[in-house]
Amino acid sequence: MTVRTVSEHPRGHSAPDSLATRFDRDGYAVLPGALTPDEVAELRAETLRICRGERGAVEGALPAVAGESDDDTVRRFLCVHYPHKLSALMLDTMRHPAIVGPLTEVIGPDIKSMQSMLFIKSEGKPGQAWHQDEMFIPTRDRSLTAAWLALDDATVDNGCLWVLPGSHRPGVVYPNREHDDARYDCTVESYDFPYDEADAVPVEIGAGSVLLFNGYLLHKSLPNTGRGFRRALVNHYMSAASLLPWAPPEAERPMAQADFRDVVLVAGRDPYAYKGLTDIRTPRVRPDRSGGCDR
Repeated sequence: MTVRTVSEHPRGHSAPDSLATRFDRDGYAVLPGALTPDEVAELRAETLRICRGERGAVEGALPAVAGESDDDTVRRFLCVHYPHKLSALMLDTMRHPAIVGPLTEVIGPDIKSMQSMLFIKSEGKPGQAWHQDEMFIPTRDRSLTAAWLALDDATVDNGCLWVLPGSHRPGVVYPNREHDDARYDCTVESYDFPYDEADAVPVEIGAGSVLLFNGYLLHKSLPNTGRGFRRALVNHYMSAASLLPWAPPEAERPMAQADFRDVVLVAGRDPYAYKGLTDIRTPRVRPDRSGGCDR
């Protein structure tokens, strides 16, 4: 079987389409070389500092082992949630102009971020089954967008993302169920969607490149069967003009007014700034077989 690979260039077009056109049509778009090699190297070094505990406590992290190599220290982690709450560098990357600028083309001028995830995915580590990010992070206006920043070259062998192009367009959150497929960390998978897995394409991108994708886009990843790491920093964004019902509202407040305020404004203005901000979520590791975003 021939595997169709999505590279860092638009697929099958003699002239490049605009970012917004590609994103609207396919549900994703690649930003080649958004970060420089030096910036990527510093993010890898910061990943080691986080895994060593040098940036603060990470809930669920195992204690460091005396004499352990740098690679073995990092290898003990699959994913760290909310690294931007530990690291000024990770927070700055969430606000990076090379990422936020393109986001304003697909979301709008006012953008907030509610989550960051630092994936390590060393040799043999699992992927995640088909899912939609909007299944985990519900936005009122369907503006949820992920920015998947490769810190290593992401390839088929080491577990790059696979996507079903155009699967975001109906705006439907498909049903999900538990599974026991050892290839995947997350115990939940989407199913009963009107797309053929044969139409899935792997998105291979180089370190420093960013994959932007819509919250309704069906995507998955497979285990790292190569050698070395497949590190990635993934941030989630949405329109700051929309409420974020990611947690139950306060007592006596209608669900329609639920608005999660543990957010970071990255572009424009926050129309709900009068509500103030909260600090609810804490940095933590993802336990095996419980993958996915916070629900």
